[in-house]
Amino acid sequence: MSEEFEVRGPHEEALEHAGHGAHGGGHHAAPGVAPDPFAGRVAVMTAILATIGAVFSYQGGSTEGLALFYKNEAAIRKTEAANQWNYYQAKGEKQNLAELGAALAASDAKASAKFTADLAKYAQQKTAIREHAEALEKGVREADEASEHQLHLHHRWAQATTLTQVAISLAAITLLTRRRWLLAGAFGVAVAGVAVGGAALLGL
Repeated sequence: MSEEFEVRGPHEEALEHAGHGAHGGGHHAAPGVAPDPFAGRVAVMTAILATIGAVFSYQGGSTEGLALFYKNEAAIRKTEAANQWNYYQAKGEKQNLAELGAALAASDAKASAKFTADLAKYAQQKTAIREHAEALEKGVREADEASEHQLHLHHRWAQATTLTQVAISLAAITLLTRRRWLLAGAFGVAVAGVAVGGAALLGL
């Protein structure tokens, strides 16, 4: 018969110890033995930390997705800007040909007027194309900056999540070893994790 194994984290271990009590010794607490308040407090702490860690993890995934979105936007706008500058260059070549035509047809008033009109048309078109290309390049810079900012926040959320997980592990070890000084370490790491998460929430 196949056997199934369940992998559980520190939070589940802590909750189980709290439910059984420090003196239960098995899956059922001994009759007449009062629940261990210390274990109960630590279990509540791990439950709160697990909830906070889940929120941090969600925010980390969200900011990573936004970072990728803005990076993709930057790549699209960069391609569009390159196309606009190519178009600008093509208009410049036509403008040069019109200038040459106007110079060669100086003795022909009608032809010279046509080339002069073309010069004005190409100059106007180049101005509009250049403004569009510059606007796209500005959008590229803004999208890149937004992507970098979201990636920075992603790292913050990841750090906060890691610290919270470490705090949960320390709390579980506290229950297993009954060493209360470890609880102070768990609390300190938890505070650090919440502080990093708060910095991410504020966009720092």
